[in-house]
Amino acid sequence: MTDRHDQLAAEVRVLRDRVVGVTDVVVASVDGLLITSETDETDETAGAESLAALTAASFSIAGRAGSMTSKGRLHHTVSQFTDGYLVARAVGEMALIGVVGDVGMDVQRLHVEAQESAERISVLLTAARTKSEAN
Repeated sequence: MTDRHDQLAAEVRVLRDRVVGVTDVVVASVDGLLITSETDETDETAGAESLAALTAASFSIAGRAGSMTSKGRLHHTVSQFTDGYLVARAVGEMALIGVVGDVGMDVQRLHVEAQESAERISVLLTAARTKSEAN
């Protein structure tokens, strides 16, 4: 279990390091529970748990809008604010990646890197789930 958690944490760290302007990254379940994080917060757990919940909430609302307008399954959301961004991206059907970035975040680069990270994270989460179901 620790090995899988270490791999998830490393993947999140790589995403944060590869994109200019990214300050915080979480992986959360679709219901907002924190799986792993890489944040600038001093109290890493409280900040990361809040970000996980916010990521799930924003993704859920946007997904509902897509459903109501018959636009299909939501892949990601981008919320742009005066001083930065909150991006939520699906990781299969069971998890999300939440990214906070400053105003200079390279959003285009984030889309490419986050999609690749989502694929690798999905494999890690699926393998962990399959292993726990086998036990």
